[in-house]
Amino acid sequence: MAAFDEPIACVDVETTGGHPAWHRITEIAIVGMRAGEVEWEWSQLVNPGGRIPPSIQQLTGISDEMVADAPPFAAIADEVEARLAGRRFVAHNARFDYGFVRTELRRVGRPFAASLACTVRLSRELYPEQPRHNLDAIIARHGLECASRHRALPDAQVLAQLWSALRLEWPADALDAALDRVGRRPSLPSHLSPDLVDDLPDACGVYRFIGEGDALIYVGKALNLRERVLSHFMSAGRDAKSQRLAAQVRRIEWTETAGELGALLLEARVVRESKPVYNRRLRGGGELFTWRVEDDGSAPQLTALEGPLPPGDIFGLYRSARQARTALTKLARDQKLCLRVLGLEPGGDGSCFGHQVGRCAGACVGAEPRLKHNLRLKLALAPHKLRSWPYKGAVALEETSAMGLKQWHVLDGWQYLGSVQPDEVDPVEATRVGLAKPQAGFDPDVYRILARHLTRTRKGLRPWPPSDRL
Repeated sequence: MAAFDEPIACVDVETTGGHPAWHRITEIAIVGMRAGEVEWEWSQLVNPGGRIPPSIQQLTGISDEMVADAPPFAAIADEVEARLAGRRFVAHNARFDYGFVRTELRRVGRPFAASLACTVRLSRELYPEQPRHNLDAIIARHGLECASRHRALPDAQVLAQLWSALRLEWPADALDAALDRVGRRPSLPSHLSPDLVDDLPDACGVYRFIGEGDALIYVGKALNLRERVLSHFMSAGRDAKSQRLAAQVRRIEWTETAGELGALLLEARVVRESKPVYNRRLRGGGELFTWRVEDDGSAPQLTALEGPLPPGDIFGLYRSARQARTALTKLARDQKLCLRVLGLEPGGDGSCFGHQVGRCAGACVGAEPRLKHNLRLKLALAPHKLRSWPYKGAVALEETSAMGLKQWHVLDGWQYLGSVQPDEVDPVEATRVGLAKPQAGFDPDVYRILARHLTRTRKGLRPWPPSDRL
C-alpha cells in the first residue's frame, strides 16, 4: 500500500499556551482517513484544570465557561488513544499538537508514540517556491474550506481536505517520497533513549549532555532545542567534537526558555557554576582586570574585579594584568598618548622616548595639558567603557515566546539571579521564588549579554520585587 493511502489521523488541539510541560489542552479534534477518504470525525472540549488566558480566549473563542463542565483529559484518554492507534499522526506544525497529546497521555500513565506527518514541512517540500506555509496560506492556495479558524474540528477538517487535494495534484510516488523525507526520524546513539526524538521540544532553551557518573560534559543554548541537539548526532561522523560527545553522553536534559536572552543567561550561569569539560570558552575563572580613569589627569589605575563593578569610569575587561597593559600600550601609541604619564613607562627627566620620535603629543613635558591628555584617553577608551548598573536595585526583564511562554529574568547589578513565570509570582514571597543568591564575583559573559540587550531596548523592565515603579 502506498504510504499516502495508509490510515491517518488528522489532529488539531487548542491549548492554554504553547508549552506541553506547563499548559493544557482545551479542545481536541481527530479526523480519521484512509486512502484519501474520511472515515469518521470526532472532537471534544477539555477542561484544562485552570483558567484560559484572555489572549487565548480571544484567539480561539474558547472561554472558561465553555470548558467548565467539559471532561478533563484523563476522562477521554481511552478514546483519544483508540482513535490514534495504528494511524499516522498528521498535524500542521506536528511537533506542537503531537507534543501536547503525547504529554497529556503520559500524565495519565499512557506512553504514546506514532509516525508523524507535518503538513507545514510537507507543504514546504512540495511547494518550495511558495513564501508562506501557514494554515491560512494553505487554505487560500488550495481553495479549502474552514468554518472557524483556531477551533479544533474545523482546522482538522482542513488537513483532511489538504490530504485529499494533494492526492489529486501529485503522482503517488512523488507524494510517498515527500512523506518519507518529512517523516524521517534522526538516528541516535544506541545508548540514548529512542524517545528523545519525540521528547525534545521545538522551543528555545538550554540543553545539558550528561556522561558517565552523572558528570556534566557539555552545555549549549539553542533557538530550537530539538534541531540543535539532534544536529550533534547528525554531524557526529564529520566533526571530531561531535563524535566525542556522541560517544560519551548517556543522558540529555533541557530547560525551555521564553527566548534567546533567557537561554544565553542560563547557559552562562550553568557553565560558570558547573564548568563542563567541553565548554572552555564560557567557563571563566581566574582574575579579571579593568582600567579605572579619574578626572584629575592622574595615571589610570589597573583594578582587579573581585565583586560588583566599582563606581566611576572603568574601561575594558582583561583576563590578566599583562593583557590589560598590552592593550593600553597599543591604544596609547595609536592615539599619541604618553606612556610615561599613563604609568606604562618609568618616570624621568625631560621628554619621554615617544615624544622624541613623534609618538607622543607632549603631555610629559607640558606641551599638552594633563587634563586634555586625560580627556583624549577617555575618548579613545570610550568604546570599552563598562556601564554602571543603571537601576536603583534589582529588576525583572520580561521575555515572551511566540508560543506564549512568558518569563521574568531577575537581574541585580549585572548579575543574573534566575527566571520565573509571572503568573506564579506572589509579590510577598517574590524574593524566595527559585532565585540564586548574588554571586561574589563579576561574570563578564553575563555583563556582555545584558549590556547588549539593554542597549537595544528597555521594553519589558519592571522592579523586583514587583511594585509600581523602577
